[in-house]
Amino acid sequence: MDKLKDYIIHFVGLSLGNHRFSYLIDDTFFAQFEDSEISRSAVKIELDLNKLERMMILTFNIEGTIGVNCSRCMDDFDLEISGREEFFVKFGDEYLEEDDNVLIIPDTEYQLDISSLIYDYLYLMIPFRVVHPDDESGNSTCNPEVIKRLEQMSHKEEPSSAWDKLKDFKPE
Repeated sequence: MDKLKDYIIHFVGLSLGNHRFSYLIDDTFFAQFEDSEISRSAVKIELDLNKLERMMILTFNIEGTIGVNCSRCMDDFDLEISGREEFFVKFGDEYLEEDDNVLIIPDTEYQLDISSLIYDYLYLMIPFRVVHPDDESGNSTCNPEVIKRLEQMSHKEEPSSAWDKLKDFKPE
């Protein structure tokens, strides 16, 4: 059974105007994508689809959490995400990606698979460097044992080298 079938919108039977779809994105969604770095999530997506005569406007309202590893202490935590993305689908003669958020599909098409769009939007909401958020007092919520070890390692003095002796050299 295809677990991504819920993300296929059969738009031919929809009337012109606004339509709303709701999706709960959890671990099973990301398990369907090979080599996905995301394995844990609890995200709610409200999709507003505005069907016009020659195009559709899809507005994704995204809110929830994604399981990530902290770049500093390597502990897992749930990163809160939220955002809004728009995607435009135009009708034409053949498939063509006109832009990052504009797709042209043939007039004969009757459905649209949005699973890859959702995957991309969620993946791109994760910052390059992810760190535990600070608590209300401004203190790090990273693993204290790992932070202590990192501080110990960073305070070690570098061994002196032969070049250090040249700093004191003063030519006459």
